[in-house]
Amino acid sequence: MDQIKVGVVGATGYAGCEICRIILGHPGAKLAAISSISFEGMAFSEVYPAYYELCDMVCGTQDEVVEKSDVIFAALPHGLSQELAALCDKAGKAFIDMGADFRLESEEEYRQWYGGSYTDQALHEKAVYGLPEFFREKIRGKKLIANPGCYTTAVPLALVPALKNGLIESSGIIADCKSGVTGAGRKPTQSNHYPELNESFTAYKVANHRHTPEIEQTLSILSGEKLKVTFVPHLLPINRGILATCYAKLKPGVTEKQLWDAYHDAYDKEFFVRLLPEGQVANVKNVRCSNFCDVSLFTDPRTGTFVAISALDNMVKGAAGQAVQNMNLSFGLEETTGLRLVPPAF
Repeated sequence: MDQIKVGVVGATGYAGCEICRIILGHPGAKLAAISSISFEGMAFSEVYPAYYELCDMVCGTQDEVVEKSDVIFAALPHGLSQELAALCDKAGKAFIDMGADFRLESEEEYRQWYGGSYTDQALHEKAVYGLPEFFREKIRGKKLIANPGCYTTAVPLALVPALKNGLIESSGIIADCKSGVTGAGRKPTQSNHYPELNESFTAYKVANHRHTPEIEQTLSILSGEKLKVTFVPHLLPINRGILATCYAKLKPGVTEKQLWDAYHDAYDKEFFVRLLPEGQVANVKNVRCSNFCDVSLFTDPRTGTFVAISALDNMVKGAAGQAVQNMNLSFGLEETTGLRLVPPAF
């Protein structure tokens, strides 16, 4: 087939920039158009000098992106994607939303956590949730895909095999997570100002982060019961990475072998999920700039606690890489195409 023509709306944000980076090395796709409100009329390489003579494409308008592309990636804040998704749907174009507008099944939860509403219920019913390791068959061939966030990828990948197999209690789950500062976006704020961030490590939005209902939605669907989690994110003074340390109570009589068997069954055939050998601990350094998620498992027999740790790059598997993974599924390409990115060793 001909190369997929890719458009990126919001290309100069961190997630949008990362999509461009991956597509530039993708053998089945080419960058057709990009847009940016802040940098309209400027070359991409002017905004990011690393792309000089690699991508000198000029940032145009959103309408130009839709017109020139087969698939549109929307790297936009929540609340800005629904109108664009409707435009793409009418034009018969594939649309992959990097924001939160199509992630939640419940409009009531969207209103509660994001303060918005669903402008077109029929359009929302077309959307599929793009976490390929769990929803691959629903994603294939679809044209409206809600790409999960970084925490909402890391936590389910850590916990789902234990939950689905009934090996841990569904109540009392704690997700203690850490993120690199790129997760806050490109626009400077007080919290990501260098003197505030450097030599600092703090929790934020404790038990009140907008990813909470999305995490609960995925875990509830895959476990078959409605559950809640305590989710506490922290900000690390690094550029990239998510580390999710998840705690749950083991069900009586569950053995370590049962846990390992469940995770091997779930992930041995998954290219992008690496189940680490017993005793090894997932580390954000080892997945940097890649689409991998590393998972490590531990039990505390004194307290009957299960500890699952996942590490991923929040800009790749937690954002742009997963979005391209979804594009590959949507257009019938081999899922790993353009994504066999090797993490730097140091």
